[in-house]
Amino acid sequence: MPLISSFYGMYIKMYFQRKEHNPPHFHVIYGEYTGEIEIKSLKMLEGDLPPKALELVKEWAGLHQTALMHIWETQEFIKLPPLK
Repeated sequence: MPLISSFYGMYIKMYFQRKEHNPPHFHVIYGEYTGEIEIKSLKMLEGDLPPKALELVKEWAGLHQTALMHIWETQEFIKLPPLK
């Protein structure tokens, strides 16, 4: 899984396989915690991210939703800036 971004100890990754299941989503790894976040709704599909970490990830994803969908649809890896 290529690393798309990282901030505050969280790593944002996305699979680059057309056979990856829908809906479009990305993965978050934060220490021992993980999460799968749907790009369109920003809801956590699976995982156990702490509430504050999930809030930060949603804030970051909201800033980059268009780029995240582009990555999902084209399977072209681009690195996105971290949350500041």
